[in-house]
Amino acid sequence: MVRVIGIDPGTKSFDFCGLEDDKIILDISVSTKDIMRDPDLISNIIMDSNIDLAVGPSGFGIPVKRIEDIGEKDMFLMSLIRKCDKKSVLGMRNSIARMKEHRLPVFFIPGVIHLQTVPDYRKFNKIDMGTADKLCCTALGIRDQAKRHRKNYDRTSFIMLEMGYGYTAAIAVYNGKIVDGIGGSSGNIGFLSMGCMDAELAYLLDGFDKELIFKGGVATLARDPEELVNNETAKNAYIEGAVKNILSLTASVKPEEILVSGRISKVSGVLQELKKRLDMAPVRKVDGFHTKNVKEAAEGAALIANGLAGGKYEPLIDVMELKKARGTSLDHILLPEIAAIKKEYLQ
Repeated sequence: MVRVIGIDPGTKSFDFCGLEDDKIILDISVSTKDIMRDPDLISNIIMDSNIDLAVGPSGFGIPVKRIEDIGEKDMFLMSLIRKCDKKSVLGMRNSIARMKEHRLPVFFIPGVIHLQTVPDYRKFNKIDMGTADKLCCTALGIRDQAKRHRKNYDRTSFIMLEMGYGYTAAIAVYNGKIVDGIGGSSGNIGFLSMGCMDAELAYLLDGFDKELIFKGGVATLARDPEELVNNETAKNAYIEGAVKNILSLTASVKPEEILVSGRISKVSGVLQELKKRLDMAPVRKVDGFHTKNVKEAAEGAALIANGLAGGKYEPLIDVMELKKARGTSLDHILLPEIAAIKKEYLQ
């Protein structure tokens, strides 16, 4: 048996899920603000847990890499924050530096766009097709469907809808492999985030800071998630946006199910609204490890950590072809202007 931790770096909280095979050994949630204030927090949690491997906070993702091999290019690719931006990555940079100093067994993992199972033609002009945490939720979904229907991982087929506090994303799975995805900043409106920005609006804004990507969501209309279903305008914008994400992915896969995860999916009435508006496949909450405090992304990260450590879920990692992930999230932009960004940050 292997002992592992999966970390979900959420907008509101960092969740830590520890597993010894299927036994829960850690189930805690820590405020994101506290993580930013104390760079030793993540290291202390990992060291106190006496584990074999952890999947660290990977952001937009990079091909599977050990922490000792992480450099400046990787830090940029996981955060995609420009040097001139007001939003600081110092807190996370310091946390990773501490983990590296302690020589902790931490790995970083890909986002959807790095996977070879996603055809290149679906990647054009995309960066966010699903961040690393959304990929983790999808891994949990593959385990869930395979377990419930008593079939192999390579026979699963579904669309995962991840309704996070910040973003809403959707990922398509066919034969146990991720084949397409719509990220939180490239799809429809989320709770905090505006989702995909109209190019004309981007032009009128004449450049903007990273913080803007976390604004413009339905939280502007319904400030608390619990108010969402009672505000007709906010509810319709949010739920219909999620449905549009799912329907867009039916061009890539015919799903057997729509699996739902994320903080907002737990709000009373949200799942029922989705079921009313989707009739192409059953809609259900993803069934994970039944933790009390952490979200599905942390459970999925622990699942992936188990597989990377050679545990019982190694076959799942092999089916998903996570170790074959390659490239960067900037590789498929067709605009020549991207060359200057690559030169500044990746050379």
